[in-house]
Amino acid sequence: MPEPLPTVLVPGLNCSARLYGPQLPALWRFGPVMVADHRRDDSVAAIARRILAAAPQRFALVGLSMGGTIAFEILRQAPERVAKVALLNANARTDEPERSERRDRQIAMARDGRFAEVADALLPLFLHRSRHDDEDLRWAVHIMADETGPEAFIRQQTALKTRPDSRPGLGAIRCPALVLVGDGDELTPPALSEEIAAAISGARLVVVPECGHLSTLERPEAVNRALIEWMERP
Repeated sequence: MPEPLPTVLVPGLNCSARLYGPQLPALWRFGPVMVADHRRDDSVAAIARRILAAAPQRFALVGLSMGGTIAFEILRQAPERVAKVALLNANARTDEPERSERRDRQIAMARDGRFAEVADALLPLFLHRSRHDDEDLRWAVHIMADETGPEAFIRQQTALKTRPDSRPGLGAIRCPALVLVGDGDELTPPALSEEIAAAISGARLVVVPECGHLSTLERPEAVNRALIEWMERP
């Protein structure tokens, strides 16, 4: 049996450890699993520093959406500590004006005591169009928002608004990389993952059918298969 490799999981915007619930049994067989706390800082650089301070010396790194943005920063700050990286439903680009304005509106909602409405606004972007009425998924989106809270959500949105463009550094990623996206992801469409995978030497691109942005919850079996194959790669 190979030496255990710890895994660090970084959730997405307004998401909690619950985002990776279906993945824990699949990844646990390879070594300890840690879900990072990305709620306490308002810049991507500070979030990455906090995660690195708590993380094992060397680890496999998984990030979904905002978690992928943080993964890019971790790779900039400490590439030697990342044994392999999985970028799920990720975006290496900075915000276009429309996306930045939407963040401002959602920050204003959270500050005005309307945070409960934020999850409703995010639902159509988070879930595949065929699953907008899935009660279990809708519940998961709302409970993760409750577990995040408005103050942390504002910090997260602030961090995303000011994040750097990660595309120039993609070619420097040398560890085994998995890039995964849902074919119906409206928040980070497949073209963004194709761009990331094309820029990372040897990256494997997986497009999950009938899947939106929260791939780990929507299609856990497909995501787990891809993660196990990635973890088993030397």
